Amino acid sequence: MNDGTRSEGLVADIPGRPGRDAVVIGGGLAGITAALALADAGVRVTLLEGRPRLGGLAFSFQRGELTVDNGQHVYLRCCTAYRWFLDRIEATALAPLQDRLDVPVLDLAKPAGRRLGRLRRDALPVPLHLGRSLATYPHLSLAERARVGRAALALKGLDLADPTLDTQDFGSWLTAHGQSARAVEALWDLVGVATLNAVAGDASLGLAAMVFKTGLLSDPGAADIGWARVPLGELHDRLARKALDSAGVRTEVRTRVTSISTDENGTPRVQVPGETFTPDAVVLAVPQREAHDLLPEGALEAPENLLRIGTAPILNVHVVYDRRVLEKPFFAALGSRVQWVFDRTDASGLREGQYLALSQSAAQDDIDEPVAVLRERYLPELARLLPGARGAVVRDFFVTRERTATFAPAPGVGRLRPGARTKAPGLYLAGAWTATGWPATMESAVRSGVSAADAALAALGRPRPRHLFDFEEAA
Repeated sequence: MNDGTRSEGLVADIPGRPGRDAVVIGGGLAGITAALALADAGVRVTLLEGRPRLGGLAFSFQRGELTVDNGQHVYLRCCTAYRWFLDRIEATALAPLQDRLDVPVLDLAKPAGRRLGRLRRDALPVPLHLGRSLATYPHLSLAERARVGRAALALKGLDLADPTLDTQDFGSWLTAHGQSARAVEALWDLVGVATLNAVAGDASLGLAAMVFKTGLLSDPGAADIGWARVPLGELHDRLARKALDSAGVRTEVRTRVTSISTDENGTPRVQVPGETFTPDAVVLAVPQREAHDLLPEGALEAPENLLRIGTAPILNVHVVYDRRVLEKPFFAALGSRVQWVFDRTDASGLREGQYLALSQSAAQDDIDEPVAVLRERYLPELARLLPGARGAVVRDFFVTRERTATFAPAPGVGRLRPGARTKAPGLYLAGAWTATGWPATMESAVRSGVSAADAALAALGRPRPRHLFDFEEAA
């Protein structure tokens, strides 16, 4: 930090740019996006982050010689805002998309044992693009496949603008539309748990409909999967910081904001240890409970709603074997405690053996279990799923836990999520938990940062950067 004093401006004036200042609080994807968007519009920006790194909950750390992501993060082709973000930080080539959706699904529930199916698309218009895959999906009966098709068409007909969808749960809707428990497990939850971080019975119909309509029923390629082939820290910290620096953003890590207030002239005041900022605009891009504690009085009509937004955990199980046990880049599992497994060997820098990362969403039953218990639970499951693991030596086993990884997408959450604007002069909100219309994903975080920056720019009288909403045209 500086010497503790500040009078005019956040950084030195830049010739030809009006004297408009902004502070962005929070260095996750929402905050990084807001800072870049504001800076691209000619605003002088300071980004404050309490952690020693950027990236929020999508970050990397070192474990010996391994570079480990705290959790496996993926995105879809329909995530046009996150794709814009990758392009903005010059990282698109490091997190490529599949040429065509293809998900191997291993099922251990059948009496015959391990069986492989695939969910993949053809180059046909919606909904025919998934027709052949569904018709041959071995994990459902012929009758179940037919009923899934009818439910998908009914889902496609729902109006996402209908507020009553948020009052219903997805599981009840599926039951009412003829979906068996097996169909929910083998298809609807296979996708929904990974994207919503909740099983169908605990998820808002509005958010679930948004996921399936946008991801599977909007465009043939919408659900093609992308993921980082390098550590997340390379994207969301190093390259993001490089982009921020190039845009003229002053980035301060290990700097925790202690209060936000408004002076007698209606000017925001942001306090950190040893320094006070008085910018023209503030974007608060932190988790909802932290935002609640920092909001000045009167900023929201019902600030207690932020505390009513529940949270949901994600557990990540990391296993390093002495040899290769998986030939595919990833797979999903049924009839097992295991949900999704990714090969992170190359990205981690591992030279010998293979490193698998298991992403376990809606992990309420496991999130607080000791590592020894989780080892006893998950290693036998991997051995059941992967024959090559049965004779392999486990060189390392560890877990990463995000107890409040996402907001809980429960029925009624939609009315609790605030928009970008607040009643406090110059104060705006960003975060995946705000009213983006998306569940708690990287896409939602980026969209929230854009919305907050757009609202701030309008109030500051600054034009939007021409490229800022390119992702809307790509949607």
